[in-house]
Amino acid sequence: MRKIILTLTIICILCSCAVGPDYVRPPVNVPVKFKEAKSKSVIAPRKSKNWKVAEPQDACNRGEWWRVFHDPVLNNLELQLNRSNQTILNAFENYCQARALVDEARASFFPTLAASLSFTRQKSGGGSSSFVSSSSSGTSSTGTAVTGSSSSSSSISSSRTWLVNASWEPDIWGTVRRTVEADVDAAQASAALYALTRLSSQGSLAQYYFELRGLDNIQRLLDNTVRDYKKALQLTKNQYAAGTSSLADIALAQSVLQNAEASAINNGILRGQYEHAIAVLIGLPPAEFCIHASGNYYLTPPPVPIAVPSTLLERRPDIAQAERLMAQANAQIGVAVSAYYPTVTLTGSASSTAQGLGPISSIPTIGWSLGAQLADTILDGGLRSATVNAAQVGYLANVASYRQVVLAAFQDVEDNLISLRILNEQAIVEKEAVKSARLALKLVLDQYKSGTVAYSSVITAQVTAFTAEQTAANVDYLRMTSAVNLIKALGGGWDAASINAAG
Repeated sequence: MRKIILTLTIICILCSCAVGPDYVRPPVNVPVKFKEAKSKSVIAPRKSKNWKVAEPQDACNRGEWWRVFHDPVLNNLELQLNRSNQTILNAFENYCQARALVDEARASFFPTLAASLSFTRQKSGGGSSSFVSSSSSGTSSTGTAVTGSSSSSSSISSSRTWLVNASWEPDIWGTVRRTVEADVDAAQASAALYALTRLSSQGSLAQYYFELRGLDNIQRLLDNTVRDYKKALQLTKNQYAAGTSSLADIALAQSVLQNAEASAINNGILRGQYEHAIAVLIGLPPAEFCIHASGNYYLTPPPVPIAVPSTLLERRPDIAQAERLMAQANAQIGVAVSAYYPTVTLTGSASSTAQGLGPISSIPTIGWSLGAQLADTILDGGLRSATVNAAQVGYLANVASYRQVVLAAFQDVEDNLISLRILNEQAIVEKEAVKSARLALKLVLDQYKSGTVAYSSVITAQVTAFTAEQTAANVDYLRMTSAVNLIKALGGGWDAASINAAG
């Protein structure tokens, strides 16, 4: 017994170690501040006492970030997407599967126990015999039981036997621990992918919605343009009747009107496609979904506070996913290294055999066994060395991938910052351009009515005014989609803490 206790104690001490490198997150180049955060619509970050090393927060509750746009229709659509989007549901089920694999790996920490119970009744002699046996057992066992028999009469014998086998392979070199560590990292990477899928789908829905609303505004502009061109055509006809215009002017006015009508009709194609895309995102067939047109949708992006750049590493799900995959690859090195070391397997079994099945039976025969096995690979043709090398190279590849994801994340933020900043500046100029174009059109129309300018000047002024208004409308919804992209680039939403950290 002392030897058994001493052996178990040594094994427990050895199980406290694990071969292979412990994971340490590699450094990445993090800027002090965002280069393009210059707009008054954002809070530009600066290095201060609030600067800190990034800590994973990709699992934080981002909340319903779309509510900053104050649109009830969008709010309702986003809630439907969170419940019914099939891509999100797929990512969630994959995450649940990854968690189950962790539990599967942890089961290797514990010994396996198998049991079997058998009943036998046999008749022999008299020129004929029969054998009936039934048993109830667990998993396969490594032990063997010998069943005896005794005659309950001159030609009938019966017996009952139970057998219990135990087997345990102590995790001396950390193979199981590294495997569990890798599976946990994989599950966390799957969780990050789930968060990334959800954020991406939410952002896509918001983008499609604002693009659709932008097309609604374009439709309103086209309808107004058609109405104005009809008035211009009637004016040209009146001028022709008065002898101050020609049939060529009427034909030109008619052509401009028809082109505007064609554009107004064509605008419905793209709007319908965005509506169909939104339907699929929220898990509905396009035929069962409709968004009613808005007569005059006011598109104004909200102010977006920008936290310190290190916070970006905490919130971006794609960065968290890449970092967890890197940790998984590191753990797999330990699994590969552990193959160099021998394995120890402890086994034990107990059995009991009794003759007779009734209340009166013989005294059972009890047996037991304990054993240990040490096994190691002597020659493998370089297999273990190649496996370790492959794991190390795989880790380095994941390190490069992680750093590239971080760089791409900062580029994503900078791209959307400069886009939103310049579009905000452009929107101001475009509004002034619309005012000037409308004034020029009014003046040219007055001159045309008085007969001092040709109708070609009216056409030029009309096209200029329409182009200015169309460009202004496009800039408005581009600002909204840029705001959505910036929120996605920052990891989805923000809170008071991030604003204070940036300040």
